[in-house]
Amino acid sequence: MPFDWSALRFGAPDYLWLLVLPGVLTIVWAWQLTRRVQMARLVTRRRHVPVRETLPRTGDLLFWLCLLLATAATIAALARPRAVVGVIRTAGVDLVILQDGSASMHVRDGGAVAAAASTGRPAGQVNRWQRAMSFLREMGESLRWQDDRIALALFAHIATPQIRLTRDPNTFFFFLDHLEDAPPFPLEDDSSWDTNIERGIYWGLRLIQKDEEIRGPTRNARAFVLLSDGQAWSGEVARSVALARERRIPIHVIGVGTTAGGVIPDPARVAGQGPPPIVSSLDRNSLGVIAAAGGGRYFEIEREPDREIATSIIEATRRSASRVDVEEAAEELYWPCLFAAGCLAALGLLFLRERTQLALQVATAGVMLLVLGALIR
Repeated sequence: MPFDWSALRFGAPDYLWLLVLPGVLTIVWAWQLTRRVQMARLVTRRRHVPVRETLPRTGDLLFWLCLLLATAATIAALARPRAVVGVIRTAGVDLVILQDGSASMHVRDGGAVAAAASTGRPAGQVNRWQRAMSFLREMGESLRWQDDRIALALFAHIATPQIRLTRDPNTFFFFLDHLEDAPPFPLEDDSSWDTNIERGIYWGLRLIQKDEEIRGPTRNARAFVLLSDGQAWSGEVARSVALARERRIPIHVIGVGTTAGGVIPDPARVAGQGPPPIVSSLDRNSLGVIAAAGGGRYFEIEREPDREIATSIIEATRRSASRVDVEEAAEELYWPCLFAAGCLAALGLLFLRERTQLALQVATAGVMLLVLGALIR
């Protein structure tokens, strides 16, 4: 494949004028070569002795040619050549996780065997919250983290943003490690016994708005990922969904739990005393309505593998990006130039005839080392 010379750039083009010196000396070298060839032919024709002497036509000219080419390659390396190519970059994704942290997420009914395998806990001891955290870990591992970003907000009766949009995986997994066991809303608080999805979506929009205020507009495609059991939800969800649709942010909903449900652990019940137990089950219909109204898809944990759900959401969001940028990427070429100079200098050693030539080769090697030190800095 031919090299595209139009893509060649130089980081320090002021050094290129030094190529005039080896260029002029190359012309002198060619004149000397022509002169020696003519002289060798003339001497050969005039000899009439039985013993025919051989007059070398090149002599030490091959040494000088290697030295000139090595010098030119060193000067080219000093000018820092680079090949500029166009790299097509698709937009990344901005995912805002809206995680339900209400009391019903303490129910242990979310596919005990599969949940235990993903969380490392014994079967039957994994609740909906812990199952959701294991899914979010899978979601984080499915992102590219180069252009992709993620944010996290928790909600019950109120919403508490945890992570602003970040492309740092360490930040995301740090929060998952500290939220792995239980949500930050205590069961003893009445506010935890409410699933205010409207508030969660509202704070998701606030996270995006704050990111735009700090970093400006982004070309990343955006989406909300809502994890909830949908149980006993309140608030005007339609209003928040409409605001998300206006911003062209789809809402993908992931149901956690089962329709059979389970009992919410209530600290107020001691030895069977207190209010009657409350059974919570997955409200699949309500969550499906929210996904449809929000322009997203409805998924359900344990119906599909976590990785497939995460990949489907990420790829669907990535495909919705309308911008594809072509960015220039530069590949440094001074290393090949220095390598060529070193090879030519080593080749010239094969044609050494005098100590002076050896000194010149040592000087050339010293110059190459100085150039290499300057480039590394």
